[in-house]
Amino acid sequence: MSKTLTNSAIATFDAEVKHAYQGSGKLRGTVRVRTGVVGSTRQFPKMGKGTATPRVPQTDVTPMNVSHTNETATLEDWNAPEYTDVFDQAEVNFEERRELAQVIAGAIGRREDQLIIDALDAAATTLTVSNDVGGTDTDLNTAKVRRAKRLLDDQGVPTGQGDRTAVISAFGLEALLGDDDANTVDKNMIKALFDGEIRHWVGFEFVTIETRGEGGLAKDGSNDRTNFFYHRMAVGLAIGIDFRTEVNYIPHKTSWLANGLFKAGAVAVDALGIVEVITREPAS
Repeated sequence: MSKTLTNSAIATFDAEVKHAYQGSGKLRGTVRVRTGVVGSTRQFPKMGKGTATPRVPQTDVTPMNVSHTNETATLEDWNAPEYTDVFDQAEVNFEERRELAQVIAGAIGRREDQLIIDALDAAATTLTVSNDVGGTDTDLNTAKVRRAKRLLDDQGVPTGQGDRTAVISAFGLEALLGDDDANTVDKNMIKALFDGEIRHWVGFEFVTIETRGEGGLAKDGSNDRTNFFYHRMAVGLAIGIDFRTEVNYIPHKTSWLANGLFKAGAVAVDALGIVEVITREPAS
């Protein structure tokens, strides 16, 4: 016997998943995004700096010869499928359906974040803050944050509101919350200890990435974690198929297959807009 869902039921579930998806991914808003990409690649232009020259009357102008290059993001297809029987009671099984929506949305949201993190990690950046800044083998501290800011400032990276992001681990947030320079009201207009968060500080929007099966922020055998401080225009995210869902009944499984689909790729566009901040974390 075949089974079908009404268009209304499918649309309702799709809306539930997309609503959950809005809060699952953390990094899309921190990079430049191109949607509706056709094909398997998307180029992001990178334009070099120019130098003005004196004007000499009645002579030809001298072109700046600004370099124009492109960085290419390769798009990949991703799925987040799960077999379920919740659609056998589509009209009444709201709580289970909502939980399924959150699971699928979370999987795609974390994958999108990982594409961006992997692009940051692959960047050939020369801007690095070692784990000895602010002390020997230290976790995240204000000295490291200040150093990352100085490195970006020295490259002329813009400082517009929300344009710079710091992607850190939960260990790094814990360490920074213990730093008096970051948590003291006398020194800041933030209430870090009241909220248990640092959202905006020293020109950076802080985003905490938890331990994830997708990889998260890489940590080596010495417990050195790589965090990233970067500008929005330094990384590109290309989206071919923005997140959508499919629900089909699979007879030989006697179950519904709910699937989230996503096609995207990310690339570092300007390595000089990315700083790697190395932190030494406790063993556990």
